[in-house]
Amino acid sequence: MARSRRAPAGRAARIRIIGGAWRRRWLPVLGVGGLRPTADALRETLFNWLQPSLPGARVLDLFAGTGALGLEAASRGAASVLLVERDARAAAQLQANCETLAAEQVTVRRDDALRLLASAPPDGQPYDLVLVDPPFHQDRVAPVLEALVMQGWIHAASQIYVEIEAEAALDFLASSGWHIERERQGGQARALLLTRLPSV
Repeated sequence: MARSRRAPAGRAARIRIIGGAWRRRWLPVLGVGGLRPTADALRETLFNWLQPSLPGARVLDLFAGTGALGLEAASRGAASVLLVERDARAAAQLQANCETLAAEQVTVRRDDALRLLASAPPDGQPYDLVLVDPPFHQDRVAPVLEALVMQGWIHAASQIYVEIEAEAALDFLASSGWHIERERQGGQARALLLTRLPSV
């Protein structure tokens, strides 16, 4: 969950789960560093794309922030979801929200995404879906995608959701072995659903 405008310190906001078991549930989020939840319309589009492959999936949400993406995946049938968030207060709120939902399939890990990806998955198992929504204008997408491949975090059929600034150049994707399966632009963000090219 990328960050944009800075919210007043300590000010609470809310996110809504759109579909699945927790549909219409509202959850509190903290105003930490201006968290930018994925817009409802963009999230609805994403999960329409993913719904056929979500039930039973292993999901990794690398910049969890408010948890809007990872918790939505859990609500819609993912077997396990790992939420990774480096901010201590945001991670604590994620944990509290998981307890509110009794979301036993969701684990919160306070960590930096790139630090975590520098080694193989702790349980040695790849993920079926990876959610990559980092802070804009910090050039994190390319190194994250590289690490997912190099350290065995994904398998040949894994899907990667990337939310990136609308004006960002995407030439690096094809040159590093990625195929854009789906794409949508909404406001300042561009949503991409990626898979690996068969020859890579």
